[in-house]
Amino acid sequence: MNSYSTEQLVQGISAWVSHESPSHDTARVASMMSMAHDLAVSLGLRAEIRSLGESAPPLLYVTNRANNDQRPGILIIAHLDTVHPVGTVNDNPVRIEEDRLYGPGIYDMKAGAYLALLALGDYAESRTPLPVDYLFSPDEEIGSHASREAIEQFARTARYVLVTEPARPNGGRCVTERKGTGSLKVVVKGRPAHAGMQHERGRNAIKEMAHQVIALEALTDYSRGITVSVGTIKGGTVTNVVPSHCEIIADFRVPDQQASDWLVEQFKALKPVDPDCQLQVDIELNRPPMTRGAATADLVARAQACATRAGFVLEEAPMTGGGSDANFTAALGVPTIDGLGADGDGAHTLKEHVLISTLGKRLDFWRYLLADLT
Repeated sequence: MNSYSTEQLVQGISAWVSHESPSHDTARVASMMSMAHDLAVSLGLRAEIRSLGESAPPLLYVTNRANNDQRPGILIIAHLDTVHPVGTVNDNPVRIEEDRLYGPGIYDMKAGAYLALLALGDYAESRTPLPVDYLFSPDEEIGSHASREAIEQFARTARYVLVTEPARPNGGRCVTERKGTGSLKVVVKGRPAHAGMQHERGRNAIKEMAHQVIALEALTDYSRGITVSVGTIKGGTVTNVVPSHCEIIADFRVPDQQASDWLVEQFKALKPVDPDCQLQVDIELNRPPMTRGAATADLVARAQACATRAGFVLEEAPMTGGGSDANFTAALGVPTIDGLGADGDGAHTLKEHVLISTLGKRLDFWRYLLADLT
């Protein structure tokens, strides 16, 4: 196995973080893919940048498969896009403060993606018991709309899926259950009128939407793990016109398919309070719920043994409301563990960091896990 000092790991991760790659900047994400591609090739791995269409950044595929090896194997998934706009690294530079390595996108999830790639590089020639395919997604932070099909295609022929999303804070716990995530758009069409001279002829779309917002928010049920959050609203033109148009977009989260089905039925049953107003309801379940089955429990036990060997305790985090590409693979019935990336905290904030003292242990964990799974 290659020997990497802590200083080398810090330098390599810092270079990736300094190469900013916000989701909507196609050129920068593509450049980040090229950077990861070059590292993979330098490690002796086969790597290929694959187009996801003209309007989307590409996906990077890396593997240690022999050319004629078609066996179901291990699928690792990472994403190289971040939520931080270009220039964030100028105001919030990559830096070390005690045991913390700071930088935008370092925890979610460039550090974890980098460590898993180094570990796979150790098996470029010696191979692993199962072949390993590694996908780097370009758009996870904005819903994986371009990459989902490729992710699911690879997952259908995988025996296990390992996702390098960041380990959960306060112990570096992994993730085996995630809520399903979706969005709801509601449009109200009313009737315009002069707000002073013919107010009675108008049908106020904003007023109608106020009723709908209250009804939607009331669907939140913490005891069932269901949340509905109306996040944006817009409507009207000028103050002296009764508004004839209003629309909202809401986020919803569900713990399982049963809750998802129930909530979708509630959305479909929405009716206008004012019969002279019209509702248009569009529902998208972007990520299905990630649930923990018996096969995943067995995979977790093996991962925990590898973590112990690497020098740390790997525990499972409670179900999280955030979604990831693991939702797609778990929904296909493939044993999936998420949150296997770097240990740290501060995802999506300017305080995002990883713990330097854990980097070597996390690298060893990946090495042991890839060699152990059969």
